[in-house]
Amino acid sequence: MVYTDRTSAGRALGAHLEHLRASNPLVLGLPRGGVPVAAAVRDVIGGDLDVLLVRKLGVPWQPELAMGAIGEDGVRVLNSDVLAHTGVSQQHVAAIEARERAELERRKQVLRGDAQPIPLEGRTVVIVDDGMATGATVAAACRVARLHQPARVVAAIPVASTEAMRRVADEADEVVCPWVPRSLGGVGGAYRDFHQLGDAEVTALLC
Repeated sequence: MVYTDRTSAGRALGAHLEHLRASNPLVLGLPRGGVPVAAAVRDVIGGDLDVLLVRKLGVPWQPELAMGAIGEDGVRVLNSDVLAHTGVSQQHVAAIEARERAELERRKQVLRGDAQPIPLEGRTVVIVDDGMATGATVAAACRVARLHQPARVVAAIPVASTEAMRRVADEADEVVCPWVPRSLGGVGGAYRDFHQLGDAEVTALLC
């Protein structure tokens, strides 16, 4: 099973989320890659579309491997297994976190500007990314969402590792993922087209 692109993955994922249609969900894409998936999900199940800003903390010599993640409102999640395995020092973690906090603020200005986020309070919130390898980023997103007192937090992902599913199950009220391969070498391998999205492509989807 391989998705053509993020939009087709979102449509496939949306079919597994039809039970949320009646709740008028708030679908939150994680920039950048999660936004086209989220937009396609919203097209299927209705509701509102917005972004939730989080940033992965990648291992210095293997940036795609998440040793943790940060989010808005000061949220920080560390992947203790990855830290123990790689031996990344706390100094390295702090330096990478400072850099990613700066990028998170930059994206906040680019993607939101002066606009306020759609309120989460009392809503069924559906957090969408294009895939989960460790689950750290989606876990951080769930914690950010919880701070705003939604009625329910659903994590929805087209593809994920078994490790990530376990991690996010502790953070969300429901986790929906149609494809959990026995071995996930990397999220990009689940897509024919997994190009790097630019800010303009993301903002166009949010208009």
